[in-house]
Amino acid sequence: MNSSEHAHAPTDKRMLPLALAAIGVVYGDIGTSPLYTLQVVFAGSHPLALTQGNLFGILSLVFWALFIVITLKYVSFIMRADNRGEGGIMALIALTLRAVKHRERLRWVLMSLGLFGAALFYGDGVITPAISVLSAVEGLKVAAPTLEAYVVPVTLVILVVLFMVQARGTASMGALFGPVMCLWFFVLAALGVVSILAEPSVLRAVNPLYAVQFFLDNRWAGFLALGAVVLAVTGGEALYADMGHFGPRPIRFTWLWFVWPSLLLNYFGQGALMLRDPGAIQSPFYLLAPSWGLYPLVLLATAATVIASQAVISGAFSVTRQAMQLGYCPRLEVVHTSDREIGQVYIPLVNWGLLAGVVLLVLTFQSSSHLAAAYGIAVTGTMAIDTVLAAVVAATLWSWGRFVAIACAATFLVVDLSFFGANAAKLFHGGWVPVVIAIVMFTLLSTWKRGRELLLQRLGGAAVDLDSFLAGIAAHPLPRVPGTAVFMTASLEGVPHALLHNLIHNKVLHERVVLLTVTNEDVPNVPAEERVAIEPLAENFYRLLLRYGFKDEPDVPAALAACSAFGIEFRMMETSFFFSRETLISTKVPGMAQWREKLFISMARNAAGAMTFFRIPTNRVVELGSQVEL
Repeated sequence: MNSSEHAHAPTDKRMLPLALAAIGVVYGDIGTSPLYTLQVVFAGSHPLALTQGNLFGILSLVFWALFIVITLKYVSFIMRADNRGEGGIMALIALTLRAVKHRERLRWVLMSLGLFGAALFYGDGVITPAISVLSAVEGLKVAAPTLEAYVVPVTLVILVVLFMVQARGTASMGALFGPVMCLWFFVLAALGVVSILAEPSVLRAVNPLYAVQFFLDNRWAGFLALGAVVLAVTGGEALYADMGHFGPRPIRFTWLWFVWPSLLLNYFGQGALMLRDPGAIQSPFYLLAPSWGLYPLVLLATAATVIASQAVISGAFSVTRQAMQLGYCPRLEVVHTSDREIGQVYIPLVNWGLLAGVVLLVLTFQSSSHLAAAYGIAVTGTMAIDTVLAAVVAATLWSWGRFVAIACAATFLVVDLSFFGANAAKLFHGGWVPVVIAIVMFTLLSTWKRGRELLLQRLGGAAVDLDSFLAGIAAHPLPRVPGTAVFMTASLEGVPHALLHNLIHNKVLHERVVLLTVTNEDVPNVPAEERVAIEPLAENFYRLLLRYGFKDEPDVPAALAACSAFGIEFRMMETSFFFSRETLISTKVPGMAQWREKLFISMARNAAGAMTFFRIPTNRVVELGSQVEL
């Protein structure tokens, strides 16, 4: 355990509440995989013959996949890569870039790789709600075949309602997540145990030789079957992504002692059922239950899949907000849904975009087994990227040494890339869906990042030297009016364009002039005592720097109030904020392809206003326009 883990380790009194909350939030996706994994293997689009050898081979692969990918890789290795206690792809990108900050080319490659991993998350975010809820509602046709026609409509109603209530926040529902998921995993284990007791020989599949023999017997078909086996580990990256909410200890504890055993018992219970009754391959999960328990199980499964979907949707909001803070995404409207938890946010554009994608997928694929063909590439791609980035961190920040880090990464990459390769074969059977979504999102994120860099370069190239400007003010004094003028500027060098435009048009200066720059650090949170840095300049000018982490919420008025500790008081009704609103023009000047320049201009035009993002009262804002050629 590293030092940051010690800092975030919960006390024994907090352990159980955190563990219960973690069960409700972290394991929804991987916890609902038993609904469809074995069904897809033996009754999906490319089914395997149900023989004892095949069944034992698949169960062995599921067991060892959960052990290697989740227990060894995520729980034991990647969860060590915490960015001041935070996990997830954005935290890992920031950590990796810090590790290679002096190697520009490698930095660019790793940033692009991490950014594509984040883009793949959005593909996963569209597919997970669709396949999870659809697989749960399909239990209706097991209970009553005449209800099959209602599966898709009921699924759509549940999903539409789920997305519509996002604006209300998840605080009220969150209290139920832990108990419901605890009940879910208990039921998984109980159903599995009853079935295993009727056919205990299925436990022999733990032997990895069955997996080896499976590949020897099936060869290419066996390799392609990995595309279905990977469904058992989807959602594993959530253990790392949600680490900042609960800390590593509760997540490790709940996985090792409750979630992992429950999943294994259910998978092996399904296997035992199929050994006794080969006809159960059509729905091995629901047929584990007695007939009287089918409808309650459908209701419980639906609740579990809604919770799994909620976790993915909330994750999409969080990743988008972090991308905004790190400069990969334009400012979007962010609604805070909780007065107590800063991390609970709702982003309307992301919400309705996900809903449109989810509805389209359900209407297109119609069943969870068909949709499974699209589910896998995004997950396995993200897992492989996580391995590479974590290996870089291990070799540099952890001082493991290059050889040890490469050996560790190579071991995990063999598994990751095997799963990815098996899923790549499904590219033209639905696998293209998350790939297209990821390419679109990667293009948007990378274009915004590059466009902002170009814009700052263009503005910096035409900037007036601040020292010379202040010397000119001293030599040729201008009329000063009462109050404070705050000029927002992205650069710490030169005179803000808004200040120059104000002088040209109004020919006056305020009594006190503050040049304010807000920077986003590659850490989750910046302590309040480190947030504000103020430097007095000549002619009653001040340079003010505000630092925020990628999970902090920028609040300029609150930061100005904190300046009283430095002996500088700000009265909001006597303070005016000046913004420069740039009109961007696409040109053929080298820097970025014209189609990307036009895309960046469109994104900038539709971005939320800076005054809203920084929580500045609109009646205190003055905007001054300028024209910039990209």
